Amino acid sequence: MLKFYKYHGTGNDFIMIDNRNNVFDIKDTEKIKLLCNRHFGIGADGLILLEEDPDCDFKMVFANPDGSIGAMCWNGGRCIVHFAFHVLKIIKDPKNVCFSAADGMHEAEIKGDEVKLKMQNVNEISKRNGLTFLYSGTTPHNIMFVKNIEKFPVINEGMRIRNFDSDGVNIDFVELKDGIFYVRTYERGVENETLACGTGATAVAIASHHLGMLKKNICRVKMPGGNLTVKFEKIKNGSYENIWLIGPAVCVFEGEIKQ
Repeated sequence: MLKFYKYHGTGNDFIMIDNRNNVFDIKDTEKIKLLCNRHFGIGADGLILLEEDPDCDFKMVFANPDGSIGAMCWNGGRCIVHFAFHVLKIIKDPKNVCFSAADGMHEAEIKGDEVKLKMQNVNEISKRNGLTFLYSGTTPHNIMFVKNIEKFPVINEGMRIRNFDSDGVNIDFVELKDGIFYVRTYERGVENETLACGTGATAVAIASHHLGMLKKNICRVKMPGGNLTVKFEKIKNGSYENIWLIGPAVCVFEGEIKQ
């Protein structure tokens, strides 16, 4: 039997597995697809393994629900910090968490259920396919500002725009109302709308500040699954640094499933 924990970060949900004893093979694409299937498996936006790393608190390994290996998932990163601290109790200093992933080392802080995760710098913002484009972490994002976001056809438009980039791109649909950025995201790899996206929230915050729609260095983002906060600093050359993604992480349930 395989022990797992079901987590979500503002509705972005993940299967979490303690893999320090190599109980799960991340190369088993079919098993990942089955476990993430919402009808025949546990159901999730991705699967995350926690493994040993002698140079930091732990290593994070992330797989998309289609079985492909991702460099990093930032809402998933917040969830695994919560998992390591509250469930496995392997984090020594909650104000100075360090973990590795395929894209490098990451810093985080945890207080209660709130997790702050430091994002990678954003050095370039451009136009692509007529939309604002940037890399949030290692994930490419197109940002589209729309009206009446609740009724906007996110899935149809997301599927259409997603393949404008050869490797696929996430699409963030945004509406600014009363100082709050309402965001719905279509994610590549998931190939659907997700209830939240950490890199999407960050991309929207940085793009909105770059475009002059956001005047402060803090952005409140409301997604279908809940609220996220992004803090950042803009430096003289136009780059954005010291970017933090802040929000809750929740362990929903735990269980066992046949191998």
